[in-house]
Amino acid sequence: MENYLQTDQHTSQRYNAELEALRSSVLTMGGLVEQQCRQALEALVNGDEELARTVAKSDHLVNELELQISAQCTDILARRQPAARDLRMVVAIIRMVANLERIGDEAAKVGRMAMKLAYDRDRQSYYSEPQHLGEGVGAMLRGALDAFARLDVDAAIDIIARDEQIDREFKTLNRLLMTHMMEQPQRVKSMLRVNSCSRAFERIGDHAVNLCEEVIYLVDGSDVRHLTVEEVRQRHSS
Repeated sequence: MENYLQTDQHTSQRYNAELEALRSSVLTMGGLVEQQCRQALEALVNGDEELARTVAKSDHLVNELELQISAQCTDILARRQPAARDLRMVVAIIRMVANLERIGDEAAKVGRMAMKLAYDRDRQSYYSEPQHLGEGVGAMLRGALDAFARLDVDAAIDIIARDEQIDREFKTLNRLLMTHMMEQPQRVKSMLRVNSCSRAFERIGDHAVNLCEEVIYLVDGSDVRHLTVEEVRQRHSS
């Protein structure tokens, strides 16, 4: 990011500092959301009701950061009237923090479900699948934040490509949970809660993809939303 700031040769060092502070705020929010997702998965797998409650109640911190960063962006737009790459940076960050806030919402949802599932005696019989899904999504989120920190388009594209595997895992898990429900109808409520957690993880993966698309927009100036990963690769290479 240091090189990025140096390329635009701003007349105001304070402007440089404001852009750097904006980037740091996004990474701080991203770190908080990543921790929230990690703890949500841990609470679900381990049946940790106290940790699940902490995750469910921590969403307000993410919301406060979203408001703070949005205010920073608005202030820069109004006072600095950024152009070219600086403008793309502010626009990309506005969209990124919206996705981070939604990731926080999904993690809080997992926390609420984990609280209700904490004392399920048969938890270990079906939690390995959502654990693998959650770990894969967590890796995508970490990679997306790292791609933003390094402005690494190639890394962002690689993470976008992972989403197909996450979608396949989610569909497989859906079918498995349906089988469990048919075999153990007395446990339908628990299975539906686990499925709700799995869907939340799948959506977190989608938002991680959105973060990567904003990295590409910031660096290349190319809006790759709604494109396939093959189309994204072609556009970047050209």
